[in-house]
Amino acid sequence: MTRSPRTGEPHRFFVLEGNDWVNVVALTSAGEIVLVRQYRAGTESVTLEIPGGGVEDGETPLAAAQRELREETGYTASRWRELGMVHPNPAVQANRCTSFLAEDAVPTGELDQDAGEDLSVELRPATSVGELVRSGEITHGLVLVAFHLWGLSNGQVD
Repeated sequence: MTRSPRTGEPHRFFVLEGNDWVNVVALTSAGEIVLVRQYRAGTESVTLEIPGGGVEDGETPLAAAQRELREETGYTASRWRELGMVHPNPAVQANRCTSFLAEDAVPTGELDQDAGEDLSVELRPATSVGELVRSGEITHGLVLVAFHLWGLSNGQVD
């Protein structure tokens, strides 16, 4: 039971607790964005997204972002910058999602997929992100947030 901050009355709330998440906007020196295409059970569809995933216990968000980029794409990056943090759905979730920009990304190994993952890597011009969103090819809400934070960091969005 939690008490209402307004009335002080007890109320039953349902909260989903889980680890924090990370998202990675990874760019190559050629101006391409590193994307992953993967099956999502919630929508029973294959989606186009940026690399990302859960922060493991004892892991920093940056370390998780670096690990997820390497595992999901086989890429690593020499320059990293935190873009920002959001609460994915504070009505029912207690976790956070932190987005990072990874610059000068290069392929350095094979994908290291989890048992439930089925990923393929795609490179697209970074300038095509807006069209990928407008066309509905990218629809994942937290990916859209990462793109917005990236735009804010570059002064492209007010």
